[in-house]
Amino acid sequence: MVGGGVAGLTAAVYAARAGKKTAVIEKGERFGGRAVTVKKEGAYFSLGGHALYRGDAYDTFRELGLRLQGGWASADAWGIWKGKLLALPTGVKSLFATPFLSWKGKLELASWLAKLGKLDTYRYERTSLREWIEGNMRDPMVRHLFYALLRTASFVTAPDLLAAGPILRHLQNAVRGVLYLDRGFGSIVEELSETAAGLGVKLLADSKAVAVEHREGSVRHVRCEDGTIIEAANVVLAVPPAAACRFVPGADATALKTWKEQAIEVTAACLDVALRRLPDPKRQLVYGIDQTVFLSNQSRAAHLSDDGAQVVAVIKYQGKETDADRDLRDLEQTLDLVQPGWRSELIVKQYLPKITVSHDFMHMKRRENPGPAVPQIEGLYVAGEWASHGEVLADAATASAKRAVRHLLSRESKETMADGNRSFVSRI
Repeated sequence: MVGGGVAGLTAAVYAARAGKKTAVIEKGERFGGRAVTVKKEGAYFSLGGHALYRGDAYDTFRELGLRLQGGWASADAWGIWKGKLLALPTGVKSLFATPFLSWKGKLELASWLAKLGKLDTYRYERTSLREWIEGNMRDPMVRHLFYALLRTASFVTAPDLLAAGPILRHLQNAVRGVLYLDRGFGSIVEELSETAAGLGVKLLADSKAVAVEHREGSVRHVRCEDGTIIEAANVVLAVPPAAACRFVPGADATALKTWKEQAIEVTAACLDVALRRLPDPKRQLVYGIDQTVFLSNQSRAAHLSDDGAQVVAVIKYQGKETDADRDLRDLEQTLDLVQPGWRSELIVKQYLPKITVSHDFMHMKRRENPGPAVPQIEGLYVAGEWASHGEVLADAATASAKRAVRHLLSRESKETMADGNRSFVSRI
């Protein structure tokens, strides 16, 4: 495996469980990629807001025996609309009490909440999110609410690009529960690494791969920057699409080029703060309705500090144009509105002006879904959140990792059967 993030570690664990001699090559000093957690003055900060829905990633981690210690977050929420905070409908009581919707809007939302879980989302694989919302919802404020919910689930601010089917499935998972993890998402990386090491996987940190050499249409080995050669008949590239192209000589003659060219990166500005206390404990989950912002006090469900500090993540979902100073002002102004006086309670903060959330997603301009196999080079596979076949974010990372390993094992099984048949014929 080249790349030691969630996808690379997941693929390594499944390959090792199948009896394959496996190594993970990671250029950084730590495994985890964008799933690492950093500790600052007793507070645990992930690289931007991280939560785990009841989707493929959750099921995969549970199947692998990970503890996933943390808590399920309350859904009580507020919305920012025209500079004001309004209680959002998250249950029967709040639905009829909220000033956000008219009576017609409340009835329409209630109808949608009742049928969302049974919705056949696969009918909308090639329908844009905007087309789906505008074609199915009559009340303008119900539309605004769904745009906000699905923007938060996807991190994508382009409803004309975002395919409706996959993100609606992701929302179905979110409605079933949102898990915040003790000590942040890095705890998953720690457990995956421990599991991999226990299965005999070689974890090669601070080891930079520079090329996946192939000959006569098959993978031969991985070459590292320090000259180390790792012989391998199968390689899973759990790296971004542009990096995958750099690693493979002649990549422009393969599907890797198509996957790189069609990729649309998703980014966000993220401000995490550790506060001694919340100035307003009622407002812990806030969606921007007419702004592309989101706030969540993740400490309401998980242990994220050693001294009881409240760790709050504020996110601004970005489009093509970004401005680090402006985005920081917007995030701080969101905190000013939601938690007035937060600056006097501040212990430590972390600002990430432009972090890559996903290197690609299920969008309307996609020509094909990446991987798991690179057809032109036998033994070469891709995995990662960008190698989605309909999954979103962490779910795409784990699903693509398992796809790659299944394909690898299936190919080797077919080759073994073919070799056995040839040997049988030669003996006759």
